[in-house]
Amino acid sequence: MPSDGSFRAEVADPPGLAGRWIRRDPVRAVAIVLILVQVAWRAEIATRGWFSQDEFYIAAHAHEGPLTLTYLFTPLINHLMPAGLLIGEGLSRTFGYEGWPYVALLATFQLIVSIAFYRFLRLLLRPGWMLLVPLCLFLFCPLLLDSTSLWVIGLQYLPVVLAMVLALGAQVKFVRTRRRWHLISLAAALLLGLAFVEKALLIVPLVFLFTACLYASGGPLRSAWRALVRYWESWAVLGGLTAAYLAVYFWLAQKATVPTPKSVLEVPSFLGDLTGTTLVPGLFGGPWRWWYAGDGPPLTDPYEIPMWLSWAALIAIVVVTTARHRAAGRAWTLLVLYYAVVAGLLAATRLGSVLSPLAGLQPRYVVDVVALTAIVVGVVFAGLKDYPPPPRFTMMMPGSAAVALAVAIAVVLGVGTVWSTARFRDNWDVKRGQTYLSNSQKELAKAPPGTVFFDDIVPNEVIEGYWYPYNLQSKFFLPAEHQPYFVTEAEKPSILDDEGHIRPATVTGVEIPRGPVEGCGHLVGNSTPTRIPLDHPVIEWDWVVYFGYVSSGNATASLRLGGTTREFPVRQGLNQIFLAVHGGGDAVEVSVADPAVVLCTNKITVGKVTPQTAS
Repeated sequence: MPSDGSFRAEVADPPGLAGRWIRRDPVRAVAIVLILVQVAWRAEIATRGWFSQDEFYIAAHAHEGPLTLTYLFTPLINHLMPAGLLIGEGLSRTFGYEGWPYVALLATFQLIVSIAFYRFLRLLLRPGWMLLVPLCLFLFCPLLLDSTSLWVIGLQYLPVVLAMVLALGAQVKFVRTRRRWHLISLAAALLLGLAFVEKALLIVPLVFLFTACLYASGGPLRSAWRALVRYWESWAVLGGLTAAYLAVYFWLAQKATVPTPKSVLEVPSFLGDLTGTTLVPGLFGGPWRWWYAGDGPPLTDPYEIPMWLSWAALIAIVVVTTARHRAAGRAWTLLVLYYAVVAGLLAATRLGSVLSPLAGLQPRYVVDVVALTAIVVGVVFAGLKDYPPPPRFTMMMPGSAAVALAVAIAVVLGVGTVWSTARFRDNWDVKRGQTYLSNSQKELAKAPPGTVFFDDIVPNEVIEGYWYPYNLQSKFFLPAEHQPYFVTEAEKPSILDDEGHIRPATVTGVEIPRGPVEGCGHLVGNSTPTRIPLDHPVIEWDWVVYFGYVSSGNATASLRLGGTTREFPVRQGLNQIFLAVHGGGDAVEVSVADPAVVLCTNKITVGKVTPQTAS
């Protein structure tokens, strides 16, 4: 080692570019790591899921015909989401049911939203390590899991959060500088959200409440009036866009029906579930347990004791922080008022259906509320840049004990979050639709020529019946590589069972009594229709009729059910045929066109195609 100390000089050299960058702003470096960890973690969970309900509709529609503006601007379950439909259609046309492009899409949106959220925190709050508290709450809250795992939900709610933070950021800049070009950013943020879903309209009351609660002084009415008058340009821009959008929305949704609550108890039940079972436990790492809901996102189902503890913790935090710092009370007021707007809108528009009892257990409805809660927590504990810092929350205990308690609280919340996320991952790993498609694709690829199918619905566990006709196999398989060949008439049709395996088909339903002719049953001939009664009437519906017969020769026969008649070929000897018929009644009529040909039957069944049971 040289005696001049050159070795010591080498080790004392300044760190490299990365090291200098980290030292310049360690909070930023940690925030970036947290964002990347969150995106990677959520992307891994998303890979375990697949398509569900709405997504099958979008994927099938993409392969039915050309993309049109009419489709993009037609409300889907009362949601006007042209940008989401455009992206979904584009991916479906290009990749079909391949899963990774949708995971990449969700990960990209998460990254953009997370970066925008962190940048907004830096704009709004006083700098320091406390910025990481609201950031972690937003990044890792389990209530955002369905929005980062199911692409149709992500395409609705992640852009709303992005538009929300961009709009609030533009308003903060306008309040600070009064430069009107920030109003352009404010308008652009709102339009961005509205391009994906109409819920982005709630950005308008949010921006007003945010301004009145955090950037105006005085009591409630005085704060609202001062915000209204002082920043009237913002309200003019937002009000004009809102009026124009609502005019377009109601014009496009003229045929849409909005369900209404069926009883007075439905609303408080929904609000209790949404607030007490979903939102509050979720803010503290819950729900810790999920209710399996088929291939769709799981529902919140928290344990009783942690749920009540989360309520107690929230009340304690609000009371203590409000008592110590008046600005905290205004921040909590902002959260309560905005949540009241969200809950009221949901209660007015999402209840009254068969799924209403489960509406309050769906985390997607509070994604924007979680984002605002994180912002409010940042305001309470870090403070706004525009005002003096909030008082430090010291505890009545020695410093080491206070640190230990803070670490213990962080560990409990962290463990709860990890547990909730892991249980969601387990739940998300079970996908009936993916199994159904995988099995059917393997068997269709090796099916012999001439394998034909009658169109039928897919299992309800894959697509619910209220999506008809998009729960039909003929729609479901449009994006798939291998598709069944569907017919309306066949002698030996096949069927896909509930697991997606190809099986010989039969018909289960209403049969006929044995006929009066000994050794024949019901005799059909002489070009005269023979009326054959059913065991009991069937309603008018899309049925499949199984017709087993013995014929004296080749001819053309016809079968009539209600007002529908189907012609079909009959062959000499013992044969069978399956016919798709729309009709109803208490009897079928069968006739043969050739007077020289007669046939006998004792086997006619009107019903539904089902797999044959092993004999």
